[in-house]
Amino acid sequence: MNHNKRGSFSNKLGFVLSAAGASVGLGNIWRFPYLSAKYGGGAFLLVYIILALTFGYTMIIAETAIGRATKKSPVGAFKVYGDNLPMRIGGWLNAIVPMLIVPYYAVIGGWVTKYLFEYIRSDVNSIATDTFFTEFITNGAAAEFWFIVFAAMVVGVIFLGVRNGIELVSRIMMPILVVLAVIISVYSITRPGAVAGIKYFLIPNFSNFSLMTVVSAMGQMFYSLSIAMGILITFGSYLKKDVSIETSTEQVEFFDTAIAIFASLMIIPAVFAFSGGDPAMLNAGPSLMFITMPKIFASMGFGKLIGILFFVLVLFAALTSGIALMESAVSTFTDEFKWNRKFATTVMAVIMLALGSLSSLGYGPLANVTIAGMQFLDFFDFLTNSIMMPIAALATCIYVVRFMTIARVEEEIMIDDHPFRRRKVFAFMIRFLCPLFVAIILLSSIASVLGWIKM
Repeated sequence: MNHNKRGSFSNKLGFVLSAAGASVGLGNIWRFPYLSAKYGGGAFLLVYIILALTFGYTMIIAETAIGRATKKSPVGAFKVYGDNLPMRIGGWLNAIVPMLIVPYYAVIGGWVTKYLFEYIRSDVNSIATDTFFTEFITNGAAAEFWFIVFAAMVVGVIFLGVRNGIELVSRIMMPILVVLAVIISVYSITRPGAVAGIKYFLIPNFSNFSLMTVVSAMGQMFYSLSIAMGILITFGSYLKKDVSIETSTEQVEFFDTAIAIFASLMIIPAVFAFSGGDPAMLNAGPSLMFITMPKIFASMGFGKLIGILFFVLVLFAALTSGIALMESAVSTFTDEFKWNRKFATTVMAVIMLALGSLSSLGYGPLANVTIAGMQFLDFFDFLTNSIMMPIAALATCIYVVRFMTIARVEEEIMIDDHPFRRRKVFAFMIRFLCPLFVAIILLSSIASVLGWIKM
């Protein structure tokens, strides 16, 4: 099969919006608010921002530079400077993570699509009942149908390519997403009783602070900034040499953290305002978006409209991330097996359908089938997020320090006299602190599953 010419982003804005689209996903809008609610509001936010500016920044720079220097997706990129078994495994881990995430991510994307459809079609009170969500996800046919609808949207964009697909969609969706986030946040924080929620989220409460606050913030950062998913290496390989990696990284980080903060300002003050200030409502965890928020929309004026806007925003965020995950997988297939793009996309669509169906049916017809006591969706999430991504990130640190060398990364970033203001921070983090942080995440995740510590 013929090997296609490598796609590229048309300019810096295309890269920044696509990379921000990759990182702004369900992790920001759904996971960030409930984690910050659970781990002390402002304390969690403070730890997250410090980590994003040090650990997150370092990993984004490293992965983007690896991608652009090698012009390859993860497997090939790791071979260029470190052609040995541990580094090959590291490359494949970075490549396989998105292949395992995108199927279950599309299942949750299907839930979001279903909710948007229901808000357009039906009465807000019917969606706000306690049983609506559980009846939907335990109904195998319905869950599978909406999973396929979402998956088809993602696959369609990938078929169109880097510039006509990913970049175009990101250019349209990301600005709309920001506008919607601002509108819903303003509406939420101006409700009576919302001030308590704003204080809870923005003012650190160190009585809730624990080691788990730090570990959760680190885990969230992987999820949120798309670290160790092969995405940034892949997107870096499409990045032209005249774009400053450092400036782009800062913009992606700003975008990503801003959306996470807006999402929290949409959700946390609304919960305080409409539940009479009951913080226990915030600990609904994952069900916050599908059970708690619909109740809130039902009790609001303009609830139907706000519900539609909210789920459009969440759908856009889910789509841009799903597209980035799938692109990373397709890029690996075209690079490693020399398949053409259409064939690679078709193979990935089949994998997505097979693994995603396990997750979508895992609460209904397959509810009795568990792995290590977890439903399929929870198992895939644990395997990728808590085991594979920390190991993949550790491999990236070792690759940069031992094989590619920090000097080569610096050279890639400073091409065309681009600045690299935080060189010293980068060198110190990638050598010492990033590997340490990654080891802490890995060990605490395993300890949590074995029941030694409570996350």
